[in-house]
Amino acid sequence: MADVNNVNNTQSVFDQINTQNKASATSQGSSSQGADSEMFMKLMIAQLQNQDPTSPADTTDFMQQISSMSTVENIANLNTTMEQMSASLLSSQAALQASSLVGQTVYAKTDAGQLGDSGEIKGVVDLPVSTPDLRVSIYDSKGDLVDSISMGAQVQGDHNFTWNAGDRPQGAYRIVAEAKVDGEYELANSYIAYNVNSVTLGQNGIGMKVNTDAGSVSMNDIKQIG
Repeated sequence: MADVNNVNNTQSVFDQINTQNKASATSQGSSSQGADSEMFMKLMIAQLQNQDPTSPADTTDFMQQISSMSTVENIANLNTTMEQMSASLLSSQAALQASSLVGQTVYAKTDAGQLGDSGEIKGVVDLPVSTPDLRVSIYDSKGDLVDSISMGAQVQGDHNFTWNAGDRPQGAYRIVAEAKVDGEYELANSYIAYNVNSVTLGQNGIGMKVNTDAGSVSMNDIKQIG
């Protein structure tokens, strides 16, 4: 009977340890660790219950197993802490970057231009190949062609342009860049200059977007800053 009571007492202690492990799980990673710990404890209890009473297992072996399990859990907890610190640092870095962008000029991938008090629209054409003629056409909100800029022969790469609107009214305009290739004009990506009004942060700073008069623009669609 003494042996039976000892086994029951030991099981109670293991259950208490297991309960504490479950209570400390605050995330999916820690929940997984708790499940692993619970399985380990169940296996150990089963080993105790099924051992030969006339030849019990050496207590040192159990203590070594518990020590090994504790070491594994501590390493896992350390990894979780480091991941949380890394995420926090990323968020802080993204917030700092976001604050420095407000008020800056960015060149966003769009064909929508907004004519304001400056009386001009600036942009960049991303030319994938060299061309004997690069042109930029400007259309008003009705879709009518109001002006064009001939930039002549250009090599592959980025090319800045500025459209001076003159006495044309302020408002929205469509900017279309075209490059002549094999005798035909093909569309080229245009990036229009906009002032950054605010910045929207994504999860842990990932997926950050800048908010301009043209709408929200992903950082992946920004060609140039300043």
